[in-house]
Amino acid sequence: MKKRQSGVLMHISSLPGGYGIGSLGQVAYQFVDFLERTKQRYWQILPLGPTSYGDSPYQSFSAFAGNTHFIDLDALIEKGWISNEDLVGVDFGQNEVEVDYAKLFENRRPILEKAVQRMKAEGLPADYWSFAEENGFWLHTFAEYMAIKEYFDLKPWTEWEDQGARLRYHDTLEYYRHLLADQMDYHRITQFLFFSQWHALKAYANAKGIEFVGDMPIYIAADSADMWANPHFFKTDEEGRPSVVAGCPPDAFSEIGQLWGNPIYDWEAMKQDGFTWWVARLRESFKIYDMVRIDHFIGFASFWEIPAGEETAVNGYRVEAPGFELFETIKRELGDLNIIAEDLGSVTDKVIQLRETTGFPGMKVLQFAFDPEGDSIEMPHNHRNNVVAYTGTHDNDTILGWYQSDTSPASRAFLDRYSNRTEGETVNHALFRLLFGSPAFMTVVTMQDLLHLDGAARMNLPNTLGGNWAWRMTAEQLTSEVESMLLDLTTIYRRENVKIAEKLS
Repeated sequence: MKKRQSGVLMHISSLPGGYGIGSLGQVAYQFVDFLERTKQRYWQILPLGPTSYGDSPYQSFSAFAGNTHFIDLDALIEKGWISNEDLVGVDFGQNEVEVDYAKLFENRRPILEKAVQRMKAEGLPADYWSFAEENGFWLHTFAEYMAIKEYFDLKPWTEWEDQGARLRYHDTLEYYRHLLADQMDYHRITQFLFFSQWHALKAYANAKGIEFVGDMPIYIAADSADMWANPHFFKTDEEGRPSVVAGCPPDAFSEIGQLWGNPIYDWEAMKQDGFTWWVARLRESFKIYDMVRIDHFIGFASFWEIPAGEETAVNGYRVEAPGFELFETIKRELGDLNIIAEDLGSVTDKVIQLRETTGFPGMKVLQFAFDPEGDSIEMPHNHRNNVVAYTGTHDNDTILGWYQSDTSPASRAFLDRYSNRTEGETVNHALFRLLFGSPAFMTVVTMQDLLHLDGAARMNLPNTLGGNWAWRMTAEQLTSEVESMLLDLTTIYRRENVKIAEKLS
């Protein structure tokens, strides 16, 4: 029986701050302090990789690199690598409750370029060279990819005019390494800045008993350094373009399914290679996170494969995947890992068997629970100990938005009756009571729900492009009342962080 614990889902981008997007700066440290005061154990975030077109953290240019938008500029000022004058008049976006990714893309790069130039002029610190050596297996490929991609007007690698660059001919790469040396240095050095700041924040959090839950997408983007460097691990046509793409069949989120567009792994090629790419990916993930939620875990049992060129996911078909062999290999190479299996969707017997064989906890989401006509497995009385229960995920509406817009009168009446909701009690608080009282060993509540925000604060609407991933919290919203409510729920339902309790005793 696992000990009861709880945490908060809040992406780095959603933190308050003055530079258009949340960062790894002082406000992140203050959020750790908030989690400590409320006796939480976990801070769950979304993927940390650099985002591409559409701004989704689930579509990244690299499975290993970090998002340089999160670099704290104040820390660069303290180091003397940029000055306050460098920030005068810079437009990071005027709306403090939403991220303006277009302005960040245009206006942060010149600032970071100044920092890189000054670092190189002063002489790069010794820990940069250690970082470059330790991470060389992905760092240099990523730097090459991004520099060449920028040279070809940010086009995906399959559209580069130079065949030698597309297919990574040795002499062609040597040419670009010389031609774009400064640009490649920029990408290596900004990755050093990101990971230096990240590891400092993680050390601070871990010292206070707070652990990070990272999110790892099962798939990578076609427009990525990983596919460019390893096309043999994917199902492609003669030009290297994906011949089939990923998604999921119609479900509660969408009647036409979800067409993600990611390339599909050639699992046979990966198996013959000993799953080395996956071993490396998880090894690196556990260097930056304490626990990893693998998104779309059901895809390791079987996955929805859609012919390239389809406009929806409806005409896809299910294909078997070697999940048992994969995780046996990972356990043999890396030992037991602290993984959450996101097993939402079409859960087959094979998915259940894979989850139980690995021992990974699955997930439950309260917003899927309240069917007045049936006994949903998502309802708290059906939860097992070895699950992680959520009010909602990044793909759900907020509780308030869901309750107001997506539930029927019968479902609302059933929820009120099931939760024994009292007059004057908010629906959020009623669901919090159910969540924290669940038998699930771990519960996670989104920051938007803690703040009682409506659907305008939704993080993502699946199967849509634009307007997502933008929500930010303001400093004023995190009130003492919010803190007291979370602390009260955590202590009443015996989910206090044992590490914090041990420190205080």
